Order: sequence, then structure tokens, then C-alpha cells
Amino acid sequence: MTERFAIYYAPSATSNLWERAATWLGRDAANDEILSGPVAGIDRDRLLNLTQSANRYGFHATIKAPMALVDGATEADLRTALASFAVQHQPVALGRPKLESLGGFLALLVEPNEALQDFAAYVVEEFDSFRAPMSVKDRAARASRGLSERQVELLDAYGYPYVFEEFRFHMTLTDRLGEADAAEIGRAAATWFKPVLEDELVLDRLSLFHEPDAGQPFRRIADFKLGAAE
Repeated sequence: MTERFAIYYAPSATSNLWERAATWLGRDAANDEILSGPVAGIDRDRLLNLTQSANRYGFHATIKAPMALVDGATEADLRTALASFAVQHQPVALGRPKLESLGGFLALLVEPNEALQDFAAYVVEEFDSFRAPMSVKDRAARASRGLSERQVELLDAYGYPYVFEEFRFHMTLTDRLGEADAAEIGRAAATWFKPVLEDELVLDRLSLFHEPDAGQPFRRIADFKLGAAE
């Protein structure tokens, strides 16, 4: 078994944003069952086909990318460290999310701010001791995706190229869309998410997600609220 853990931001599991995003991705907000029926006028099977990867990873913003645990580290150790880290850090205001295309992927983005960048950097560094080294195969696959020299340096140092100055907070809603789908799916998403786009977003927790084996869906298994004892 090759399990992995990821440290994400995900909104409260009882929030309108989480419920709408889960429904959009075809996963029941409460128990992750696959849903049926159209969303915002888009056929469910078609939408599922355009959100396969986003569905598998779950609705989130990556803070510490998926990682296998280093030898000797356990899930319990990671949970303990997350609980300790969370009480020492305060929530970060993110402002209103915006629905935009990011490299062809439809996502909810926020304006970058120094507090957010600093917090994300703290998480990356603090939990890197839990990360097992990448395999040669995984490193080669990631490095072949058109990375800059700096991104390759970050990949080798932290197992992920989009950290520190390369970090951009985003919550992915689709896989990469072709031109034929982008406009229609964008309009449908704008309609579906309109009720929550006026709400201020706050990074108020770190959520632990778990992939039980390679290629399996990630599940949200724990939340650690910032500034509050668990």
C-alpha cells in the first residue's frame, strides 16, 4: 500500500461553499458518495468527465502537497503535530474568492497577500520532516512538466514546485478545459457558485486529507482549527 497525506485548506464541512463545491465535483458533502443529476444545466456524466482529477483530490487549496510519510512517522504523529501547530497560528483573511481560469483549470482564487504567503511557507517548512523522499520515477515525471529552474529547485528541496514565491492559493474546480468546454463550463460555474462568491473567505483551519492507496480518492479525515485548542 502506498498511502499519502496532504495538508490542505478546505472550508467548513457545513459551509455553503463546501456543499456547493462537493456537489459540483460529484461528491456528497457528508459522505463522499458519488452524486447523480445535472448541475447548473450541465449533464452530470459530462461534468464528471471534466472534473476527474479535481474529484479525486477533493475540494481544497493545497498548502502542503500530498506526501508519503517518512519511515518511522505515523498518521498519529502527523495529527499531533498539526494540532500543536494550529493552536499557535491565527486565521488568515483571504477576501472574496474569484472564479477564474488558472492555466486552463477553472478555480476559485484569492488576491495574494503577505500573511497568506508567510503562513503557507511556515506549513511547508514545518511539516517537511514528515515527507518521504520522492522516488526517481515521481521526480522525473514532475520535472518533465515544463518547470522553471527555480521550480525544479523547489521540487528537489520540498517535493513540490509551487511553494514559497511560486505558491498561488487556488481551489480547483475542473481539470484542464479545452476551448470548446471552457466558456460553457465557466458560465455554469458562475451560476452555481454565485451565492457564495460574495462571502469573505477565511483560512481558519488546516484539513488533513488521506489517499489510502495510489490513485484512490482523497478523503478529508480531520480538521485543525487555527488559534483554537483541539
